[in-house]
Amino acid sequence: MWEDHLRALFPDGFRGVDFDGVDLVLLDADVAGLVQRELKGGLDDSGIAYLWGCIADLDKIIPLINEEYCVSYFMRLRTMAQAAAAPYIPTAS
Repeated sequence: MWEDHLRALFPDGFRGVDFDGVDLVLLDADVAGLVQRELKGGLDDSGIAYLWGCIADLDKIIPLINEEYCVSYFMRLRTMAQAAAAPYIPTAS
């Protein structure tokens, strides 16, 4: 999935666009950087918190996007972010 995302083109016409205060280019770059850090050895507490914030932003903006490729691009990003965050889900006690 990571390699697929690296090969994917950023959605045409969505550079410099933000939805509900979330800049799509910055969100993409932030999630990609955090996923890469997780793949290379893990995230520290601040990285984990930031990743969960990015997931919340993705959940907020995806329903607002009305272009099919852009939705699929950010859904894939959301799936990668969730996979990277999965080891850090608190267990129920």
